[in-house]
Amino acid sequence: MNVLVINAGSSSLKYQLMDPETGAVSAKGLCERIAIDGRLTHKFADKKIEREIPMPTHSEAISAVLEILVDPEYGVIHSVDEIDAVGHRVLHGGMKFSDSCIVDDACIEAIEACIPLGPLHNPANLMGIRACQAVMPNTPQVAVFDTAFHMTMPPKAYRYAIPTAYYENDDIRRYGFHGTSHKYIARRMAEILGKKDFKMVNCHLGNGSSLCAIENGACRDTSMGLSPLAGVPMGTRSGDIDPCVVQFICNKYGMSVDDCLTMLNKKSGMLGMSGVSSDFRDLEAGANAGNTDCRLALDKFCYEVAKYVGAYAAALNGIDVLTFTAGVGENGPTTRAAVCEYLGFMGVKLDPEKNNTRGKEALISAPDSSVQVWVIPTNEELMIAQDTRDLVNAAKK
Repeated sequence: MNVLVINAGSSSLKYQLMDPETGAVSAKGLCERIAIDGRLTHKFADKKIEREIPMPTHSEAISAVLEILVDPEYGVIHSVDEIDAVGHRVLHGGMKFSDSCIVDDACIEAIEACIPLGPLHNPANLMGIRACQAVMPNTPQVAVFDTAFHMTMPPKAYRYAIPTAYYENDDIRRYGFHGTSHKYIARRMAEILGKKDFKMVNCHLGNGSSLCAIENGACRDTSMGLSPLAGVPMGTRSGDIDPCVVQFICNKYGMSVDDCLTMLNKKSGMLGMSGVSSDFRDLEAGANAGNTDCRLALDKFCYEVAKYVGAYAAALNGIDVLTFTAGVGENGPTTRAAVCEYLGFMGVKLDPEKNNTRGKEALISAPDSSVQVWVIPTNEELMIAQDTRDLVNAAKK
């Protein structure tokens, strides 16, 4: 089965053509500068090509992707008919979606209704869906939501302690994000252990970071909230912060709430604390060179991640597994070690030699550790492809 996985942004569109059974990727690429001029970067086998292609809208971008996929020289399929289904990443499903779904009129209407919750991403995701519908009208489409995995949280985890009317009238609650990644890691961990009845905390650590408390394969709590701004500090996001900080800054500097939130989203976190970079590699280099601001930013990050792990261990009444994934989680042995240093009270013990690994699946805890600690590379595209396969196959029955 060939599934085309689409991740549409406001002016970009990422794609992968993959086999959901094996995870093999036959081609992938990026359309960028949509509505400006248009550039396509296409990778297949060990080759890479770039083309300047006019892309006034996402429809032209999708057409460019399909054309390159069947190109006699650069393509990997002979006909668009060989694409069995399309899986779309959609940021926000609100309370309407607890799982992925086949795209139909009702699905599109529900995604539109969630635009106030995901004002930057949902419109772009819809553009990708509609563009595929226009160019591939007979190919089934599936929407896979970043928030869906977290819909198993109990009310005590997802409700905010604000007047109930805001929840009932405006759907204000904790939603969480990175759900496709957390779902993939939970499923992969169950395959490794050969069982589903275990408790784990997954640390998705990268430029955007979130943690998830998972019990028997279901989310029980997660660090991001109504938006991806909540939780641990990230590359450019502040993470959890006293709301009065916003009031103080707005009042003192004559800043609007929107401008202040832009600052908290794009100029804070590791970038804001270090004054150097949002890239953890730059921060480590700076810290090693004696930059105390870089060191403080890294210390703050590891401290906050460890606090969340401890909180979720308490929420689950103990954990069996701790996992690290995403860019920093998979490639940051120093960060993993710093986080786990706080968790000795839980019996967490790393094997320094095993922890010296990057970008590959590995058990990194010592034999006498009370909690297994794993590095598991995430694969959100494969999770989207597998959800798409399952729904399309089920619809045929």
